[in-house]
Amino acid sequence: MKFETYGNCFVCGENNPNGLRLSFEIDKERQTLKTTFSASPTFQGWDGIVHGGIICTLLDEAMAKLAYELGYQAVTAALEVKFKKPAPILEPLCIYGEITEVNKRLLRAKAHVAKEDGTILATGISTFLIQRPPLTPSLSPAGRGGG
Repeated sequence: MKFETYGNCFVCGENNPNGLRLSFEIDKERQTLKTTFSASPTFQGWDGIVHGGIICTLLDEAMAKLAYELGYQAVTAALEVKFKKPAPILEPLCIYGEITEVNKRLLRAKAHVAKEDGTILATGISTFLIQRPPLTPSLSPAGRGGG
């Protein structure tokens, strides 16, 4: 399987007219990612609240995008989301991702969505199945299971 992008990703694709078009700040050394998203009413579930599926999408993207940017060719195998508080529409939401473990076949990550004041609204943990070794082996988290 070859991983390619043509800019059409729903979350980060610049060529997707119906997508979120988010850009990410990635710290390769710390293996972290962050972005901000303000949901319009288009993305609400209950009145004034961001749809849970959008929150899941943001969490999954934070972890998958980070893995990709670190050179891993991996696909989400499992995603667990815990909703802590409703996420309001029309307010900036901060999304953070972090790689927590890498071994020969699996990569694990965590992410959360928070309000600007730091209130955590949702958390996610994921397991990714590595399809090919990292493009840059030196990016494997030291002391986190090798790579």
